[in-house]
Amino acid sequence: MSLSPLDVVKYTAAFGQWAISKGNKKIVIGRDGRISGPIVSQLVAQTLVALGAEVIDLGLSTTPTVEFEVVAEQAAGGIIITASHNPKEWNALKLLNEKGEFISAETGTQILNDADQENLQFAGVEQSGSYTHKPDHAERHLDAILAYPLVDAVSIKKKNLKVVVDAINSSGAIFVPALLQKLGL
Repeated sequence: MSLSPLDVVKYTAAFGQWAISKGNKKIVIGRDGRISGPIVSQLVAQTLVALGAEVIDLGLSTTPTVEFEVVAEQAAGGIIITASHNPKEWNALKLLNEKGEFISAETGTQILNDADQENLQFAGVEQSGSYTHKPDHAERHLDAILAYPLVDAVSIKKKNLKVVVDAINSSGAIFVPALLQKLGL
């Protein structure tokens, strides 16, 4: 099944409605580098704004970074716009809860039902949400990795290792080299 622009709006609205129903309007979004990413990202962002959400758009980002930023921003949830390793013509919405984890099957069923039944409530113009682009998101995630107790950056640097990475021309092609450089590789 193809993810049409109408599907993006419908499923984003159902997710956003679920996420902000708990009292927190902040939602983090990020996307991979596929061709349809900018279009889908803007549909997602503006749908959430129309619900009254406070959107934090990371732009080009990795899945783990979006998960990390949901927690760091104390958001109600997040949406990762990616179809992972599927062909370039595909795209998908990966939905996260407030812990930066993928939503449960039960929540997913509820969101799908609300979307399919178009049980959606958009905010009035006076209650529209906000949009913030946050291009510096990767630094905070990289710093957190380096500060993690199990990562011994000094020992890694001393080993003088060389690493080859195939980041499949997507967001990993930006994030992974930056991490490896910080580790002295």
